[in-house]
Amino acid sequence: MTPSPDAPLFEAMTVPHQSGTPAGLRVIAALVLIVSGGLTALFWSLGAWPVAGFMGGEVVLVIGMLRTHRRWSSRIAERITLADGRLRVDRTDRRGRRRAVEFDAYWTRVALTPRPGRISELRLAARGRSTEIGHFLHEPEKESLAEALAQALRRYREPVFDNPQTRDGLPG
Repeated sequence: MTPSPDAPLFEAMTVPHQSGTPAGLRVIAALVLIVSGGLTALFWSLGAWPVAGFMGGEVVLVIGMLRTHRRWSSRIAERITLADGRLRVDRTDRRGRRRAVEFDAYWTRVALTPRPGRISELRLAARGRSTEIGHFLHEPEKESLAEALAQALRRYREPVFDNPQTRDGLPG
Protein backbone atom coordinates (compact mmCIF):
# COMPACT_ATOMS: atom_id res chain seq x y z
CA MET A 1 0.00 0.00 0.00
CA THR A 2 1.51 3.33 -1.01
CA PRO A 3 0.67 6.56 0.80
CA SER A 4 -1.44 9.07 -1.06
CA PRO A 5 0.54 11.97 -2.53
CA ASP A 6 -1.10 14.52 -0.21
CA ALA A 7 -0.60 12.46 2.97
CA PRO A 8 2.05 13.99 5.24
CA LEU A 9 5.29 12.05 5.74
CA PHE A 10 5.53 13.50 9.25
CA GLU A 11 3.13 15.41 11.45
CA ALA A 12 3.51 16.50 15.06
CA MET A 13 1.37 18.70 17.27
CA THR A 14 3.08 20.32 20.24
CA VAL A 15 1.20 22.06 23.03
CA PRO A 16 2.40 23.38 26.38
CA HIS A 17 1.94 21.26 29.46
CA GLN A 18 -1.33 22.06 31.22
CA SER A 19 -0.62 22.50 34.90
CA GLY A 20 -4.09 21.53 36.02
CA THR A 21 -7.35 20.03 34.88
CA PRO A 22 -10.57 22.05 35.07
CA ALA A 23 -11.63 19.93 38.07
CA GLY A 24 -8.28 20.60 39.78
CA LEU A 25 -8.63 24.32 39.21
CA ARG A 26 -12.13 24.21 40.76
CA VAL A 27 -10.64 22.49 43.82
CA ILE A 28 -7.98 25.20 44.11
CA ALA A 29 -10.63 27.91 43.76
CA ALA A 30 -12.74 26.22 46.47
CA LEU A 31 -9.74 26.02 48.82
CA VAL A 32 -8.95 29.70 48.23
CA LEU A 33 -12.59 30.57 48.99
CA ILE A 34 -12.66 28.47 52.17
CA VAL A 35 -9.36 29.81 53.54
CA SER A 36 -10.26 33.38 52.64
CA GLY A 37 -13.73 32.98 54.12
CA GLY A 38 -12.27 31.64 57.38
CA LEU A 39 -9.74 34.48 57.65
CA THR A 40 -12.43 37.03 56.82
CA ALA A 41 -14.66 35.64 59.59
CA LEU A 42 -11.73 35.77 62.04
CA PHE A 43 -10.87 39.39 61.24
CA TRP A 44 -14.55 40.38 61.26
CA SER A 45 -14.97 38.88 64.75
CA LEU A 46 -11.91 40.85 65.92
CA GLY A 47 -13.51 44.08 64.66
CA ALA A 48 -11.29 44.49 61.62
CA TRP A 49 -14.24 44.34 59.20
CA PRO A 50 -12.52 46.41 56.45
CA VAL A 51 -10.26 43.40 55.83
CA ALA A 52 -13.26 41.58 54.32
CA GLY A 53 -13.18 43.79 51.23
CA PHE A 54 -9.48 43.15 50.66
CA MET A 55 -9.92 39.41 51.14
CA GLY A 56 -12.79 39.38 48.65
CA GLY A 57 -10.61 41.30 46.18
CA GLU A 58 -7.83 38.75 46.61
CA VAL A 59 -10.21 35.86 45.93
CA VAL A 60 -11.51 37.51 42.76
CA LEU A 61 -7.94 38.24 41.63
CA VAL A 62 -6.64 34.69 42.26
CA ILE A 63 -9.60 32.98 40.58
CA GLY A 64 -9.44 35.40 37.65
CA MET A 65 -5.72 34.74 37.19
CA LEU A 66 -6.27 30.96 37.25
CA ARG A 67 -9.02 31.21 34.61
CA THR A 68 -6.96 33.53 32.41
CA HIS A 69 -3.91 31.27 32.60
CA ARG A 70 -5.96 28.21 31.71
CA ARG A 71 -7.71 29.92 28.79
CA TRP A 72 -4.54 31.50 27.30
CA SER A 73 -2.30 28.46 27.66
CA SER A 74 -4.90 26.18 26.07
CA ARG A 75 -4.70 28.18 22.81
CA ILE A 76 -0.94 27.84 22.26
CA ALA A 77 0.02 25.14 19.75
CA GLU A 78 2.47 24.24 17.01
CA ARG A 79 1.78 21.85 14.16
CA ILE A 80 4.84 20.62 12.26
CA THR A 81 4.06 18.96 8.93
CA LEU A 82 6.34 17.41 6.32
CA ALA A 83 4.47 17.00 3.02
CA ASP A 84 4.92 17.75 -0.66
CA GLY A 85 8.59 18.65 -0.23
CA ARG A 86 7.81 21.35 2.34
CA LEU A 87 8.33 21.44 6.08
CA ARG A 88 5.66 23.70 7.52
CA VAL A 89 5.36 25.02 11.08
CA ASP A 90 1.91 26.42 11.89
CA ARG A 91 1.83 28.34 15.18
CA THR A 92 -1.11 29.59 17.21
CA ASP A 93 -0.25 32.07 19.96
CA ARG A 94 -2.14 32.66 23.19
CA ARG A 95 -4.38 35.26 21.54
CA GLY A 96 -5.41 32.80 18.83
CA ARG A 97 -3.36 34.46 16.07
CA ARG A 98 -1.93 32.03 13.53
CA ARG A 99 1.40 32.20 11.75
CA ALA A 100 3.10 29.78 9.39
CA VAL A 101 6.74 29.26 8.45
CA GLU A 102 7.76 27.03 5.55
CA PHE A 103 11.07 25.47 4.60
CA ASP A 104 12.23 23.38 1.67
CA ALA A 105 12.37 19.93 3.25
CA TYR A 106 15.45 18.85 1.33
CA TRP A 107 17.61 21.64 2.78
CA THR A 108 16.14 21.80 6.27
CA ARG A 109 18.29 20.70 9.19
CA VAL A 110 17.26 20.08 12.78
CA ALA A 111 19.57 21.49 15.46
CA LEU A 112 19.21 20.79 19.18
CA THR A 113 21.62 23.17 20.90
CA PRO A 114 22.39 22.62 24.59
CA ARG A 115 22.34 25.73 26.78
CA PRO A 116 24.07 25.30 30.16
CA GLY A 117 21.69 25.80 33.04
CA ARG A 118 18.65 26.06 30.77
CA ILE A 119 16.57 23.86 28.50
CA SER A 120 18.17 23.37 25.09
CA GLU A 121 17.04 25.17 21.98
CA LEU A 122 15.44 23.26 19.10
CA ARG A 123 15.72 25.00 15.73
CA LEU A 124 14.92 24.30 12.12
CA ALA A 125 17.33 25.92 9.65
CA ALA A 126 17.52 26.08 5.87
CA ARG A 127 19.24 28.44 3.47
CA GLY A 128 20.00 31.23 5.93
CA ARG A 129 16.61 31.12 7.68
CA SER A 130 15.84 29.49 10.98
CA THR A 131 13.05 29.26 13.50
CA GLU A 132 12.79 27.85 17.00
CA ILE A 133 10.20 25.16 17.59
CA GLY A 134 8.80 23.67 20.78
CA HIS A 135 10.11 26.43 23.04
CA PHE A 136 7.60 25.38 25.73
CA LEU A 137 8.61 21.69 25.69
CA HIS A 138 10.74 20.02 28.36
CA GLU A 139 14.15 18.50 27.58
CA PRO A 140 13.08 14.87 26.94
CA GLU A 141 10.19 16.04 24.74
CA LYS A 142 12.52 18.28 22.71
CA GLU A 143 15.01 15.43 22.25
CA SER A 144 12.25 13.08 21.10
CA LEU A 145 10.81 15.64 18.66
CA ALA A 146 14.28 16.46 17.28
CA GLU A 147 15.06 12.78 16.72
CA ALA A 148 11.70 12.00 15.07
CA LEU A 149 11.86 15.07 12.83
CA ALA A 150 15.48 14.45 11.81
CA GLN A 151 14.61 10.85 10.97
CA ALA A 152 11.59 11.93 8.88
CA LEU A 153 13.71 14.46 6.98
CA ARG A 154 16.37 11.77 6.38
CA ARG A 155 13.71 9.39 5.02
CA TYR A 156 12.50 12.17 2.72
CA ARG A 157 15.99 12.96 1.41
CA GLU A 158 17.03 9.29 1.05
CA PRO A 159 13.95 7.39 -0.12
CA VAL A 160 14.06 3.62 -0.40
CA PHE A 161 12.70 2.35 -3.70
CA ASP A 162 11.40 -1.19 -3.91
CA ASN A 163 11.98 -2.46 -7.43
CA PRO A 164 11.10 -6.14 -7.77
CA GLN A 165 13.48 -6.52 -10.70
CA THR A 166 16.50 -5.58 -8.62
CA ARG A 167 15.73 -7.71 -5.56
CA ASP A 168 18.31 -10.36 -4.61
CA GLY A 169 17.35 -13.93 -5.28
CA LEU A 170 15.19 -13.36 -8.33
CA PRO A 171 16.30 -14.63 -11.74
CA GLY A 172 17.64 -12.27 -14.36
